[in-house]
Amino acid sequence: MKADINILAQRFLHKGIESLSQREKLVIKSIANRVHISRNVQKDYEARYSFGQRLADKVASFGGSWAFIILFSGILCTWIGLNSFILIHWNEVFDPYPYILLNLMLSMIAAFQAPIIMMSQNRQAAKDRADAEHDYEVNLKAELEIMALHEKMDSLREKQWEQLLTLQQDQIGMLKKIVENVQEKSR
Repeated sequence: MKADINILAQRFLHKGIESLSQREKLVIKSIANRVHISRNVQKDYEARYSFGQRLADKVASFGGSWAFIILFSGILCTWIGLNSFILIHWNEVFDPYPYILLNLMLSMIAAFQAPIIMMSQNRQAAKDRADAEHDYEVNLKAELEIMALHEKMDSLREKQWEQLLTLQQDQIGMLKKIVENVQEKSR
């Protein structure tokens, strides 16, 4: 098995097995064992997430949606409207203009939301890297398999040419005999 892998590495990648990267070794081994290399990278990745990571992804997903923008705009308008209504009717306010309490709450939300979104983006970037690495493996295997098919086709074509040449030589030999027979009869 080790010899087969080394032969395949030399034949397709023109390198010894020792000088291949881990990904290239994985691809060569999958070719030698005739197993598929495709897998669902996203599913593998998401299976390893902790509760906090899944929660962060959901918060980031909601924080970047139209539902969040509409809900938050509604809360802001309600806050300002309620504050103005209380000011007009009772001449008192719970958060006087310029709405310092509202600004404090918005700042706190932003302080929590920003790192959560960044954590989610970092995880997404890691998933994207894993996807790219997997795509490389699949593409490399496909390319190597195509090269192997080309080699097989070339080998078959060479054998066919050899058979055709042998057949042609046999036919030429038969024709020579026929010509000799015709020449002997015509004498």
